[in-house]
Amino acid sequence: MSEDNELIVVYAGTSIDAGFVKGLLEDAGIITFLKDEIMGSLAPWYVAPGGAGAVKVVIAKRDLDRAKSIVERFLDERFSD
Repeated sequence: MSEDNELIVVYAGTSIDAGFVKGLLEDAGIITFLKDEIMGSLAPWYVAPGGAGAVKVVIAKRDLDRAKSIVERFLDERFSD
């Protein structure tokens, strides 16, 4: 596997937030998948944003630069209240 195709986590949090981030990334043409989604659904009280049991949004490393700005914008809007 080339380094550009290496998979990396760009976001970790609740299943709802991870779903929003996944949708935003896919709207921008970035292929994503969710890791640990089942745990986030089976035991949502166990999910700590970015920590134990968190649902992770995974992308190819080649898309990291584009994904960073999208995730940062989501976080800014999410926590600006």
